[in-house]
Amino acid sequence: MARVGVREWLALAPVMLSGKLARYSDDTGGPLKRFETDFCEKFGLSHALTMCNGTAALISAIAAAGIGPGDEVLVPAYTWIATAAAPLAAGAVPVLVDIDQTLTMDPADIVRKITPRTKAIIPVHMANMVCDMDAIMRIAREHNLLVIEDACQAVGLTYKGKRTGSFGDAAAYSFNQFKNINIGEGGALATNDATLFARARMYHDIGALFRGHLEFIKEPPILGVNFKANQIQGAMLNVQLKKLDPMIAKMRRRYDVMTDILSHSDVLRVGPHNDVGNAAGLHVMFDTEDDAKRFAAEHKRGVYRLYDSSRHVFTNWQPILQKRTAHPGMNPYKWADKSVDYGGDTCTQSLDILKRTCRISLGENYPLMLMAHLAKRMVQQRPAGGQLAYAT
Repeated sequence: MARVGVREWLALAPVMLSGKLARYSDDTGGPLKRFETDFCEKFGLSHALTMCNGTAALISAIAAAGIGPGDEVLVPAYTWIATAAAPLAAGAVPVLVDIDQTLTMDPADIVRKITPRTKAIIPVHMANMVCDMDAIMRIAREHNLLVIEDACQAVGLTYKGKRTGSFGDAAAYSFNQFKNINIGEGGALATNDATLFARARMYHDIGALFRGHLEFIKEPPILGVNFKANQIQGAMLNVQLKKLDPMIAKMRRRYDVMTDILSHSDVLRVGPHNDVGNAAGLHVMFDTEDDAKRFAAEHKRGVYRLYDSSRHVFTNWQPILQKRTAHPGMNPYKWADKSVDYGGDTCTQSLDILKRTCRISLGENYPLMLMAHLAKRMVQQRPAGGQLAYAT
């Protein structure tokens, strides 16, 4: 989680004094335009559009891509509920896909879940764990599917030399309090597709038709919603963007040191990565669910069992599992060609992995020596009686 401090506070003063707080109140584009330009340069993308949050970016990307009623979108069983809710907001339905031990979408299950109604894949770079984008992009090309990357939980991370979000047709990022860029709440859509970007800009701002900046777009006008960001967010984002790579470097260093220590345990196993050379997220796996529970109970600070993070486990997404929307006449499940099944045998592989896995914070805001010390305390052995205990 990125820190917010004096530099963000100082960056707000000029915006507040100008009185130009709204997205289009500054003819120069203001701090938001500066951020979007610098973000594209850093991430190797052509277009970026700041929004009120990451969920808005996901919904806008799906809508701009023309995905809607009767379409299916593949989403992972382990993610924030917004990933699965976003297709529903556009009239499509989410189809749940298993994760593998990297905590990201299992490419083998993606293939199993594709139907003639599948239109897109939303791979989630979860908890700073990057997806196997080589496999996912290969599958997408073979089946003529769109890829909308959910990079909300891995802003700035790289996979084989490229930034998350730069592989697919579009990407969504989050800048809320718990993300690698932190302005309290915010997000962005990014893409290399000029048409998708134009449609997303119209969709995210229901007043775009009257703002005089769409003359060059050949796309017909579309209505949408109001997901705009403001210049106060832009001012903070410009400061946070400069902090991003130094923070990720700290996370990388702590990952290397802590995994080297944890690898000496005969009880736990450091979880795999799709690009371990750039890893900045740490999880450990156990043989049994009970072992994972005991480990989490022993190390309450900075450690939690993934299954206990209920918000991110699909079995707790009750409105989706029960297929309920605000109005029954606007329920996308009624528009689908067939019933999407979320029954008892859904994504059992994911549940098994989540029950036996714990995430460990890398503590990027704490001294490296302290995190190394905590890792040493986590190296455990199983004494007589079967209980986990600290190694000496």
